[in-house]
Amino acid sequence: MVVDQVLQAVAEAHSDEWASVLAATARVAADLDLAEDCVQDAYAKALVHWREQGVPRKPGAWLTTVATRRALELRRRADVARRKLPLLVPVEDVPDGTFPDDRLRLVFTCCHPALAQEAQVALTLRLVCGLSSAEIAKAFLVKEATMQARITRAKQKISRSGIPYRIPRTPELPERIEAVLDVVHLVYTAGHTAADGDELTRPDLARRGIDLARMMRMLLPDSAETAGLLALLLLTQAREGARVEGGRLVLMEDQNRSRWDRGLIAEGLELVPEALAARPEAGATVGRFAVMAAIAAVHAEATRWEDTDWGEILELYDVLLERWPSPVVALNRVVALSYVAGPAAALDQLPDDPALTTYPYLASTRAELLRRLGRTNEARVAYEEALAFTSNPVEAQFLHRRIDTST
Repeated sequence: MVVDQVLQAVAEAHSDEWASVLAATARVAADLDLAEDCVQDAYAKALVHWREQGVPRKPGAWLTTVATRRALELRRRADVARRKLPLLVPVEDVPDGTFPDDRLRLVFTCCHPALAQEAQVALTLRLVCGLSSAEIAKAFLVKEATMQARITRAKQKISRSGIPYRIPRTPELPERIEAVLDVVHLVYTAGHTAADGDELTRPDLARRGIDLARMMRMLLPDSAETAGLLALLLLTQAREGARVEGGRLVLMEDQNRSRWDRGLIAEGLELVPEALAARPEAGATVGRFAVMAAIAAVHAEATRWEDTDWGEILELYDVLLERWPSPVVALNRVVALSYVAGPAAALDQLPDDPALTTYPYLASTRAELLRRLGRTNEARVAYEEALAFTSNPVEAQFLHRRIDTST
């Protein structure tokens, strides 16, 4: 078989099947490091065997068989079960059998509350997405050795703490699902606006975030908040093609909406009603991702900036602020308020929170409100403040242009 075809098949299998293969192998190996080694070995063997024998009809099944057989062989040879504490506590049966997929066990293990959130993100990208330590380090602006040490410490904590490789039991699920969705959202956010590099975004991380959200949606089809997160990411990603023109950042009010991805918008809009469908009889409330998705839906449904229903958006932000009190949400609400009650009213309600001291979007929002009020000199000072805290070069270029037009 042609080498390029095999390379492409292996690459596709890595993108599509990595999480499934690793999750199944981890269950057999009872050791995340051993499972990773066996899975990597299986992919290496695929490069040779598929060239000679052709790509199998089910690449994931082939890789899983090779990896799990290798894990069993190494466990027997090293007598792992008797000579050291397994990294993963044996899987416990789920009484109602609701969660049969090993990928959920892997995700919940990576996002266990005993781990710091930065460790949860790193492990999820490493084990669920299959990114290298170097790729993760680059995304989060740390050295590769630092990221590798972070991942190693997280695995060691799983081992020392006896964190179980299982789905949380029913009483634990709401809190644990929220933690997992937070991690998925963080992965997407890191790609939506890159912290370094020459581009506004990191498409690879944004794509990983959406892939993770799709997987969670598939594995937890009854979770309204999972539907909400996927809807939010799809509706946000739909605007990606219009955010930059000629290397320059374009604000939503100036975007060419014909460049918005209507397929993603349709898919996202279909999920929003389900995300907003709380179940009062079960004590459920509408989740924050569902409300954020509803806000994104209002933007998506407006054919022009002038058609945006800012009154509805403001009401949704009021709900979101009640569900999830946050200075960032309060700041976003002020932006909506400025289009309902005017920039002067919004300026008076800018949040004064120490958590936003170095947050560039607080200063840039103040600057935009001042610009709309014609207070040019004050706006320029605020733009300069925002620029001091901005690391993304495309956003920095936009602020420079605003400063230049304020002089």
